[in-house]
Amino acid sequence: MTDSRPWLAKYPSGVPANINPDEFVSLVDMFEATFEKYRKQVAFSCMGKDLTFDQLDKKSKQFGAYLNSRGLETGDKIALMMPNLLQYPIALFGALRAGLVVVNTNPLYTPREMLHQFNDAGVKAIVIAENFAANLEKIIGDTPIKTVIITSIGELLGSVKGTITNFVVRKIKRLVPKYNIPNTVSFSEAVKQGKKFTLPSFEKSPDKVILLQYTGGTTGIAKGAMLSNRNLLANMAQIRAVMTPFLNDGEEVVISPLPMYHIFAFSVNCLALLSIGAQTVLIVNPRDLSTVVDAFKKYPIGLMTGVNTLFNALVNNEDFQKVDFKLKVTAGGGMAVQKTVAEKWQKVTGCVLSEGYGMTESSPVASFNPLDGTGRIGTIGVPVPSTDMRIVDDNRQPLPPGEVGEIQIKGPQVMKGYYNRPDETTKTITPDGWLCTGDIGKMSEDGFFQIVDRKKDMILVSGFNVFPNEVEEVIAAHAKVLEVCAIGSPHPSSGEVVKVFVVKKDKSLSEEELITYCRENLTGYKVPKEVVFRDDLPKTNVGKILRRALRDEAKTGQDG
Repeated sequence: MTDSRPWLAKYPSGVPANINPDEFVSLVDMFEATFEKYRKQVAFSCMGKDLTFDQLDKKSKQFGAYLNSRGLETGDKIALMMPNLLQYPIALFGALRAGLVVVNTNPLYTPREMLHQFNDAGVKAIVIAENFAANLEKIIGDTPIKTVIITSIGELLGSVKGTITNFVVRKIKRLVPKYNIPNTVSFSEAVKQGKKFTLPSFEKSPDKVILLQYTGGTTGIAKGAMLSNRNLLANMAQIRAVMTPFLNDGEEVVISPLPMYHIFAFSVNCLALLSIGAQTVLIVNPRDLSTVVDAFKKYPIGLMTGVNTLFNALVNNEDFQKVDFKLKVTAGGGMAVQKTVAEKWQKVTGCVLSEGYGMTESSPVASFNPLDGTGRIGTIGVPVPSTDMRIVDDNRQPLPPGEVGEIQIKGPQVMKGYYNRPDETTKTITPDGWLCTGDIGKMSEDGFFQIVDRKKDMILVSGFNVFPNEVEEVIAAHAKVLEVCAIGSPHPSSGEVVKVFVVKKDKSLSEEELITYCRENLTGYKVPKEVVFRDDLPKTNVGKILRRALRDEAKTGQDG
């Protein structure tokens, strides 16, 4: 190999080979400058309601001051658990301005999953949508949480629209189960009370951890990736570097159907694009395709981020096909973009669907396909500026182009490590700073990377990681189950679904009973969609279940 970085010249002119991750000391400094620069422009829109940069500045400052008044101190953890609402960026920037560490939490988590994350992180406060408060009630007594701020879907939409929205959500759709949590405060009241207080002063540092983003990583144990100011500032600069030559500063309208609690939308939409003065249109529920289509009709959407399943659903939607598109950039991530979907997307919208790649542990973007027409469908593009990627063998020795091995990443966006898990950190980050992804891929002679296989056991459902160990642990706890093994099964719309092989302890166990049990203990996308009952499971000579053997059997149709 003459150059281990043949991708350096693949981005068009105007995209630097390197970015400056140290332009700002902290994310707060960066966004206070952003608020000032774009003060009168719209930062976020949701369900027809706008939030300007000036309003975001003032409301987040008040919210941060309120949090401090409740006794929360620098370094304390706060969970944000809600769909895409205007409340999210206010809470996010308010918490950061109060010196807190944000813990993004999936609103679809079951009480069991919430309990693990809140206790593992040591969460002391939470902002939660009322739709999910009943689950919080079940476990809050077993957590360190003392401050609970509850919000509703319609809370910031104005008195008339907000009242109507909340009535529909609560009374018509019945999406808010009854709950009883004492000493809570509404989001609006917290912002209002914050006027009486001032933000605390605290020492800012590039290496300070400001986000705990939970992930299964390369093993099945849910753990918090520690992302620092510098990690997130670097990834913001990297994202801007590859996108902004094709965008107009302060003029873009972006649609965000992916939830902000997911690292992809968090870093790309909520941080990087906001920092160039973009107006981000938040979609509360992307499964309701009509709201996505309506946003395209109402706003001149220039950029969209999403996952393959969403793109596929949209291009097959008749109303979407009739939209007068203004798209300049479409970025796909979270799961592989299928060639047929990318081709149809370009035909319908006139915009190339560019695939990128990354992990929670890399903040997340590590590579992206160039936007000048030289990108390649079926690849994850080339590394973003200031990032090295390589392919290594089982001994972690670099391999030449064309050879298949594990993908490793190195750059300023790579996390500091896993929270309170130095052993797992050591397994994942080498002493010289390479992040071991566990993904299997190869690099072309001119620097484009391609994923050949994913982490050995991980199941990818609509862009969300599902680790078999967690599913198996839950099912194994069922009184009628003797043994269980989970694998991913190909699915045309979600990429994969969870498939489980079960050996019964009690012959009366039915598929319906097992699925019902799983729904009570697992987030929806983790619940098995296929159940196969067997007399035994293939094992090694030491008794370890051979998951790969079951995958191979499933491919040949001999898994019954």
